[in-house]
Amino acid sequence: MIESGLIERLCDLRGIAREFTDYRDRTSRVPDATVLAILAAMGHRVDDADALEQEARLLEELDWVRVLPPVIVLRGERRVQFTVLAPLLPRIDWRIELEHGGLESGEVLPERLPVLGERGVHGLWYVRLALELPDVAPGYHRLVLDKPDGTQLAAAPLIVAPDRCHEPEAIRGGRRLWGPAIQLYTLRSARNWGIGDFTDLGRFAERAAALGADVVGVNPLHALFPADAGLVSPYSPSSRYFLNVLYIDPEAVPEFATAVEARRLVSTPEFQERLAALRASDFVDYAGVTACKLEVLRLVWRRFNRKASRERRAAFDEFVIQGGDALEKVALFQLLHQGLAARGLHGGWPAWPAEYRHPDAPATQAVRGAGPGEVDYHRWLQWVAAEQLAAAEESARRAGLSLGLYRDLAVGADGGGAETWSDRGLYCARASVGAPPDPLAPGGQDWGIPPMLPDELRARAYEPFVRLLQANMGHGGALRIDHVMTLLRLWWVPASRPSAEGAYVYYRLDDLMAIVALESTRHGCLVIGEDLGTVPAEIRIAMREYGVYSYRVFFFEKDQAGGCRTPGDYPREALATVATHDLPPLASWWSGSDIRLREQLGLYPDAGVGAAEREVRERDRFLILDALVAEDLLPPGARGADGQPGPMTPALSRAIQIYLARSNAAVMVVQPEDWLGMESPVNVPGTSSEYPNWARKLDGDWEDMLARADVRDVAQAVAAARRS
Repeated sequence: MIESGLIERLCDLRGIAREFTDYRDRTSRVPDATVLAILAAMGHRVDDADALEQEARLLEELDWVRVLPPVIVLRGERRVQFTVLAPLLPRIDWRIELEHGGLESGEVLPERLPVLGERGVHGLWYVRLALELPDVAPGYHRLVLDKPDGTQLAAAPLIVAPDRCHEPEAIRGGRRLWGPAIQLYTLRSARNWGIGDFTDLGRFAERAAALGADVVGVNPLHALFPADAGLVSPYSPSSRYFLNVLYIDPEAVPEFATAVEARRLVSTPEFQERLAALRASDFVDYAGVTACKLEVLRLVWRRFNRKASRERRAAFDEFVIQGGDALEKVALFQLLHQGLAARGLHGGWPAWPAEYRHPDAPATQAVRGAGPGEVDYHRWLQWVAAEQLAAAEESARRAGLSLGLYRDLAVGADGGGAETWSDRGLYCARASVGAPPDPLAPGGQDWGIPPMLPDELRARAYEPFVRLLQANMGHGGALRIDHVMTLLRLWWVPASRPSAEGAYVYYRLDDLMAIVALESTRHGCLVIGEDLGTVPAEIRIAMREYGVYSYRVFFFEKDQAGGCRTPGDYPREALATVATHDLPPLASWWSGSDIRLREQLGLYPDAGVGAAEREVRERDRFLILDALVAEDLLPPGARGADGQPGPMTPALSRAIQIYLARSNAAVMVVQPEDWLGMESPVNVPGTSSEYPNWARKLDGDWEDMLARADVRDVAQAVAAARRS
């Protein structure tokens, strides 16, 4: 039997919340059984009270027996806490080894420093002191403390952050920016291979700029699972550090021009028929696209390997050096995944034979040694993808998009993917991330994404988080952090337990926010935090303090009386949008076809939920029309003779987009689906095989869409409203 006092101590030490506020604004208590399950997932011996007591005591003593914490993150104040044994040393010498060379140094007399606390541990007496450091430039430095005799007392990484995230000059100058936000895979074109690609992205950006846009938003471009066409969610990727190679345009790879075998294959009638079928499909045929692209890219790789120019080979070699161990591991994972999936072992590395479940295992390394060229092939695919994404961003900037590409960082990675396989010690394999119960998910949500271990992340000086930001802030002027609450807390669901039987586990918000600010300023990247749903006050405060923009969805923005928020009441530091990838397009929302679809898919617990949704939707339609009247935007026919809301029309859709374009929000994005009047969603939350998520394409080629008179009219009207 584990005493409640011990459980409380471990909750404090491990950042597990015993209570949380639910969607009804009611406080719910987390049962002991749930806490113990999470502690077990973290590696604690919850079946042994004495062992658990010892583990708690060691955690409590840890910050006293080590001189410096595992990492120091400073922003604003320059006070560092450190702990030394009594009696105090007569002098301590300190130095800051600066990131790009150089040194700051000094000495202090410990007896003159402020005492922050004292504690005895195993017969020794420890004193916690405060050391004031000088101002140093933001960056990744190293603090070293030395004894008077010159021997090292302690050292720790020192991260110094700027006060706020980067804000583009155009916004600082008072401009309100806008642009379309696309799901890249949905783009049809006469030349792509059945899925939108990086060439489409660059050309789309050029055409959007010609319509007056400042930015083009895009879904997460993270690496997926080419060997498993069933795993296609950009929000549950294989790795967030690398790119989805299905977005490569094979014909745009420089070596394709001289790859005789590849060109001969592509020119055959049979291959052209395959491409025609892939283009004609209303949904992305991931298996067909993968087969065509990888068949040709394999031939182009062979040409590169044999005949690459000196410059191209040097560029690839530099990419491999820069990618280092992380690039090698993702390439090795793809090689293994490809081979094992061919043997019917799907579902990622947990389904693999035990000898391959660790990247450093002898069997895994044997595979690498047996086929070094194969590992290089998968590295090469990543290089080509990175080159083409960089070219798309360059096209966007050259065309005049002041903000360039607006990218998206998923909240986590698939538990069976390369990211978790490559770093087994960072992720908790015995729990997953989700959400507590709410009206649309009464049983809670389990996203199947393993969480990072907070203490392990800090022990590594947040290096994995830094790399994650660097990988996704490159080639883009803005980054959306999906579920920004992850910087404060995540809803952990212990393995084999219902989603509702979870609890929040807390992370170090200020440390993570400071790192976001540092990388944001280094990359010149605006940061938007997706802050929908239940948002703790701490997140709202931190976002304002650090300059992270809010994410405002038109459907959810209400005033205190329950009406639509007026354009003038939108916060300036925000991105405004009509809908998102998790919501139906405007036409579907207006008609209620999304409610019918959820009923057909059996997503509501009972018929009453759908009926209640319709009542709320009916009221919201009236409120939207009232808001349009107040802005003198209501088009003819939007209300019937009986005063009831009429059907969605192009004129009504245009009016709603202009309404949002008038908002104070510094950035606004619009969905092409709303320009086309589409109703089918790209994703239905709560489904997997019940609906073809992440596969539905746009109606018609994107080039034809942007040339349509009605689309150009809406775009120009939105652009004019943003300039006014």
